[in-house]
Amino acid sequence: MHIIITVTGVDHVGIIAGVSTALADLGVNIVNVSQTLMGEYFTMIMEGELTDGSPDLIDVQDSMRGAGDRLGVAVRVQSEAIFDAMHQL
Repeated sequence: MHIIITVTGVDHVGIIAGVSTALADLGVNIVNVSQTLMGEYFTMIMEGELTDGSPDLIDVQDSMRGAGDRLGVAVRVQSEAIFDAMHQL
């Protein structure tokens, strides 16, 4: 299953490293990433793939929310299926 991860917050050192490490620890393969700065704000959108060893979506969401709290950013994880359904309407 593919997931979409969004990360937003005030820019500081270590955001990409922290989010990437947290995803790797969960067995999530990062297949695409886009990040930018908007003034002092950091924004990133990632596409990830849950592998056979990954926890289910709910556990990934909970874990990444905690990682975001530790990093001082907001992390949101959603199933790619939500975005696919929106484009079919």
